[in-house]
Amino acid sequence: MVDHEVDTAAGTAVVDAHAIDRRSVASDGVLARVRNGLGELTGALRRVAEHVLSDPEAAARSTIVELAERSGTSPATITRFCRAMGFEGYADLRLGIAAETGRARSAGWTVDIGREIQPNDPLARVLDQIMAADTRAMHDTAALLDLGEVERAAVAIAGASRVNIFGASGSALVGEEMQFSLHRIGVAAWAWSDVHEGLASAALLGVGDVALGISHTGQTRETIEMLAEAGSRGATTLALTGFPRSPLAELADIVLLTASQATTFRPDALSARHPQLVVLDLLYIAVAQRTHDRAHAAFRRTAQAVDGHKAAKGSLS
Repeated sequence: MVDHEVDTAAGTAVVDAHAIDRRSVASDGVLARVRNGLGELTGALRRVAEHVLSDPEAAARSTIVELAERSGTSPATITRFCRAMGFEGYADLRLGIAAETGRARSAGWTVDIGREIQPNDPLARVLDQIMAADTRAMHDTAALLDLGEVERAAVAIAGASRVNIFGASGSALVGEEMQFSLHRIGVAAWAWSDVHEGLASAALLGVGDVALGISHTGQTRETIEMLAEAGSRGATTLALTGFPRSPLAELADIVLLTASQATTFRPDALSARHPQLVVLDLLYIAVAQRTHDRAHAAFRRTAQAVDGHKAAKGSLS
């Protein structure tokens, strides 16, 4: 049964205001954009998005009337959904989805990613599921990531007197990895997960310093508070998140986006960890490039400092 509901003008205006950036309408990353914008959609538009994500290949084969019927909406709603995703019309959306699913199929990414992992599944199948999900998440992250923002972040960190990294729970672990990497190349960086300690450190930042907040949802209150404090003191603020209109992203000067592909036992926050590490690794390399001489000398000295603690060849049996 087709739902012939008519979206109000106000509702359409809200969707248009929050539409995915129309400057990037290439077929690459279509499904990533749909997933990324899902949280901002409501009602009929959300039903369309969920239906497209549940079976992209079927959506690519459907006419606009068929997709409307299957998602319980109307052709007019499908057209509004296309525009919200940055496409001129349904034909462009179909072509984009078809191209992306074709690439995924040829690359071996379509191993029932949306299928629930069952308790009796053999480990070989579980491994295929994880690899397929992670590969898709990496691809989606590459499509979403604005390299211009990465460039800005690298320049800010390369010239910073001090870098603070804030995160809680799993995001704190990711932050510690980044802190360690930066420390090895001579960047004064600290990672904070305790909100009291983080706020105290953020209060001492100033112009020329950098603060990075990590949260997949962008809604972790402690991380938002710490980044906000750093920003209020004049530090350049960065956000690593999966949601461009989250509270964390809204208060950051620079936003780095990641995607995730949840599987059984690995909800979004956990499945986002590998893409987060990839983006931060890219940022770390970009910083090292821009501080090459200093970074190379620091890395050499730190490597020499720990070299004596490595087991000598032949000393273990």
